[in-house]
Amino acid sequence: MSDFLSADAASNSGSSPSTNNEPQTADISALAGDRTNPDPGKRPSGEAPLRLVETAFLASTASLIWLVNYYFPLGPLLRVFFPIPIALVYLRWGNRAAWMAALVSGLLLSVLMGPTRSILYVMPFGIMGVALGGLWRRKASWSLSVSVGAVIGTVGFFFRFWLLSALVGQDLWVYVTAQVTEMVEWLFVKLGWLNVPSLNTIAAIAAGMILVNNIVYLFVVHLVALLLLDRLGNPIPRPPSWVQVLIDYNDQA
Repeated sequence: MSDFLSADAASNSGSSPSTNNEPQTADISALAGDRTNPDPGKRPSGEAPLRLVETAFLASTASLIWLVNYYFPLGPLLRVFFPIPIALVYLRWGNRAAWMAALVSGLLLSVLMGPTRSILYVMPFGIMGVALGGLWRRKASWSLSVSVGAVIGTVGFFFRFWLLSALVGQDLWVYVTAQVTEMVEWLFVKLGWLNVPSLNTIAAIAAGMILVNNIVYLFVVHLVALLLLDRLGNPIPRPPSWVQVLIDYNDQA
């Protein structure tokens, strides 16, 4: 009887669970080894869809603001928001996303309003939004960003006149110079000057007025962006001290 128990114990010890499970453990380890762990240096997979959604949303927002202002003009109220959505895309996602947003806005407006009106948004406001976003992200001063934006706006104004003149078939700049001539002659009469300004002088005065108008416009855009983008978590560079005193702005950063 003791020999039978000893033989049974020996057989049980030879088939222990640890010995029998070794092939199964090896198979599980091999299966686990086939799965590659994600690279910790890569960005989260959810960032690309978020970038795509935000870019599309802000591009459609810019198009909607332009569309509403075209059919239901509210004066300068909506104009100050034209470049801000594209600039916000640059602040959040960089240069490529901002250009894509400007392109998508142009394509959307081309479908809704036609190619001509879509081009009038992309140039200058789409390009202006990209430029402002890049300057704000690099912490450029207000004087630089306002100047660059004003130059883009002035070039866009003359581009608009050139495009509309080509479509209409006549030079619309003549009407602008005629209006400026009347205003300058009235001013000369009030000042007691008897000489008549030349055509080149009239053109230079008109270009200067357009540039000044764009400088004022860009300054207002910066004020709106300062108040709006700070609350969205994407602040722009701080204004000069005299602007902070003028608007009673307290820097909370």
